Amino acid sequence: QVQLVESGGGLVQPGGSLRLSCAASGFTFTSYAIRWYRQAPGKERESVAAIGSAGISTNYVDSVKGRFTISRDNAKNTVYLQMNSLKPEDTAVYYCNAASALIGKSYWGQGIQVTVSS
Repeated sequence: QVQLVESGGGLVQPGGSLRLSCAASGFTFTSYAIRWYRQAPGKERESVAAIGSAGISTNYVDSVKGRFTISRDNAKNTVYLQMNSLKPEDTAVYYCNAASALIGKSYWGQGIQVTVSS
């Protein structure tokens, strides 16, 4: 059974930090690139950060560059999103996605709420 389980969300004040985790099981984790998406109320889902299967290549949406860092631990089948200097506009539900163009499959986590507010 494929599972992607996000954790680490919650309420934080502006300028604060959170670390999201995405724990994967049920598929060959090392064959998949991982992407974090977010969706704010009334807005479309957007890609925030991505990391390749080997953990070498990363990319970020401009609005989070220099503040967010994506990483993965293939020994633990887990991907992290370290979020620093959080802003109210970072408030959204964050989703973890695992995808492999070669295999032709994509899996989603259930999402986790991040709220940045004073």
